[in-house]
Amino acid sequence: MAPRRSTIAALALATLTTVGTHAAQAQAADTSIFAPLTLAPAPSQTRLANGAPGPKYWQNRADYDITATLDTTARAVHGSMSLRYTNNSPDTLHILWIQTEQDPNEHIDQFTQSVNGRAVPLTVEQREPTETKVTLAEPLKPGTSAMFQVAWQFSMHPGEGGGRMGRRGKLYEIAQWYPRLNVYDDVKGWNTEPYTTGAEFFLDYGDYTMAVTVPAGYIVAGTGVLTNPADVLTSTEIARLAVAAKSDTVVHVVTAAELASGAARPKQSGMVTWKFAAKNVRDAVWCTAPDYQWDAVSWNGILAQSYYQPSTASVWSDGADQARMSIQEYSERWFPYPYPQVSVVEGPVQGMEYPMLSMDEAAETKESLYDVITHEVGHNWFPMIVGSNERMHTWQDEGFNQFINTFSQARRYPALGDQEQRATFYIRWTGRQMASGQDAPLETGAVVGNSGGQYFKTAGGLEILRRDIMGPEAFDKGIKSYIQRWAYKHPTPMDFFRTMNDAAGKNLDWFWKEWFLETPTFDQAIDSVSVTKQGQETHVSVIYDNKGNGVMPLRVRFTFSDSTTQDFTYPVDVWKSGATYTASYTFAGKSPAKIVIDPERHFVDVKRANNMWQAK
Repeated sequence: MAPRRSTIAALALATLTTVGTHAAQAQAADTSIFAPLTLAPAPSQTRLANGAPGPKYWQNRADYDITATLDTTARAVHGSMSLRYTNNSPDTLHILWIQTEQDPNEHIDQFTQSVNGRAVPLTVEQREPTETKVTLAEPLKPGTSAMFQVAWQFSMHPGEGGGRMGRRGKLYEIAQWYPRLNVYDDVKGWNTEPYTTGAEFFLDYGDYTMAVTVPAGYIVAGTGVLTNPADVLTSTEIARLAVAAKSDTVVHVVTAAELASGAARPKQSGMVTWKFAAKNVRDAVWCTAPDYQWDAVSWNGILAQSYYQPSTASVWSDGADQARMSIQEYSERWFPYPYPQVSVVEGPVQGMEYPMLSMDEAAETKESLYDVITHEVGHNWFPMIVGSNERMHTWQDEGFNQFINTFSQARRYPALGDQEQRATFYIRWTGRQMASGQDAPLETGAVVGNSGGQYFKTAGGLEILRRDIMGPEAFDKGIKSYIQRWAYKHPTPMDFFRTMNDAAGKNLDWFWKEWFLETPTFDQAIDSVSVTKQGQETHVSVIYDNKGNGVMPLRVRFTFSDSTTQDFTYPVDVWKSGATYTASYTFAGKSPAKIVIDPERHFVDVKRANNMWQAK
C-alpha cells in the first residue's frame, strides 16, 4: 500500500532478544553491535542456514472457485464459493482459521465440509473481530485435501469500507471481501493476527476462478484473465483488446464518447456475469463502475490495463502506459513478471495492491500518479510473488517495494531525480527521525500499522547496503536470489538476512541488528589530527571516533592546499577493535587543508559538526 502522510509516525518500541554463541555464554555476554545474531527460526531442513528453502520446506495450498453478486440497490455483496484446502504440513489439522474481514457487516450463511459425499455443516465461532475458528467434521491429515462450501454476504458503506475497499457513487472497489484461509506454516502454526486498517494480509497460494454478477451497464476489472469476453464485451472492444495485446502504444478500449452514447456496453438488460481465472496467486479482487474508461497496452506479451472515470482522464490517460513501464522495469531488473495481465484502477482507495490489480486514487499530476501506480504495481513482486507476512513484517514488503520504486521513478521521470537522489531522501528522512528521538525498530515481531519507517527507513537502509556495504553487483545478485528462492513461498526476515549474507560472502549481522532490530545512534567524528613534515613529505595521523553505538563504513575526503582532493574508504571492520581508529598517511609535496568524514553524506550522522577538521 502507498504510505499515507497521516501514518508517517514512529512505531512503538519493542524488544527483540538475541542469543549469543555457546562460547560467548561461557563468559560475559558480548553486547557489542558485532555480537553474533541468532534469530528464530533456527536453520533446519525446512529453512537452510544460507537463507534458501530446505529439502523439507512445505506450505499449504488454497484453491477458490468464487461466485459473487453485487446488489447496487442494497449496496451489498452476496457470495458463495467452493474451497479446496490441501494440507502439505506434517500435522493433522482439526480446525481452520478464517479471515472474515468485513466484520461487523459480514455474515456467514453456510460453511460445510464434504465428507464421504455429504455436505456436513461445521461449527463456526468468531473469536476475534476479524478471525473465525472453524472446527472440522473430519480431520485433515498430512498430504490430503478437503472440500468446503461457503456462502456469505456483507453490506458496503461510502468511502473506504473495511480500510481496503471503497465505494464512491456507483463505483465499487471490492477487496478483503470473502472468507479467506489463514496461513498455517512451519514458523507459527496458524497465523491469526487480526485485520486492521494498518496491517494488510498473509495468504497461501492457489488457483482462483471468480464469477462476478453486476448490472448490465457496468464494466468489471478483476484479478486474472477475463474468460468470457464474448458475453460481456462488444465486438469492437474485443477487437481493440486483441490489438492492444500486441501494441506498445496505448489502445482505447472504451472511450468517454462511447460511455456517453451507450455504445460502451452490449445491448443487454438485467444482470451480467463477468468471469475471471488466475493461477498461483494469493488473493483475488474486483472493481466495477458503469463509467470506466478503459485503456490497454502491452509489454513482452503482458497486457497492462487502466480503468478510470472521465473526470480524471487528464491525468489517468497515462495510467496504462505507467503500468506497462512499471512491469518492464521490475521484470528487467529483478524478476520476470509471471502473470498475463496487470490492471490499475482509479477510485476512492488511496493505494492498495493485490495480484494483477491495484487500486489507486486520482492524482493531480501524471508524475504523482506514477508514484502511486509504480508502487502498487511493484507489490506484485513484494509480497505477491515473494509471499512474506505483511501483518508481522511490514518492512519486508513495503520497504523493499519503496526501494525498487526509486529505480522505476528515476526511469520514468529522470528530471525529478536519479535513483540515488531518490533513495538518499529516505536516508535523510531516517536521520531526522533518529536525531529527534522518533526512530523505532523495523522488526517488532508484532502486528503493526503502516508507518514511515517501514517504508522509508527500509528503503534508505537498502540503499546504504547496496551502494556502500555490499556493492551493487553483490546486492543485486542477493535480491534476485532472494526472489528466485522464495517465489510463491513464505520467507521470514531471517531467510532474507541469511540470503543476503550468502550473497555478500560475509556476515552482515551487525547491519541487520542496527538497522532492522534496534535503534542505535550514528555519529562518526574526527577526534584529532597530527601533521608533521620531513623534507618534501607530509605525515598525517588521524584518530577517527565512532561516538554512536551504531557502525558504518568510514569514508574520508582530504582536501589539500593546492585544492586537489583524495578519498579514502575503510570497511566497517575498523570499529571491531573499539570506538576509535587511527590511520596514518604520507603525502608528497602537499599538505591537508581540510579533512571531512562522509563528504557525500551517504550515511546517517546525527552530529555532522564533528565530521570536519581544518588546518589552522
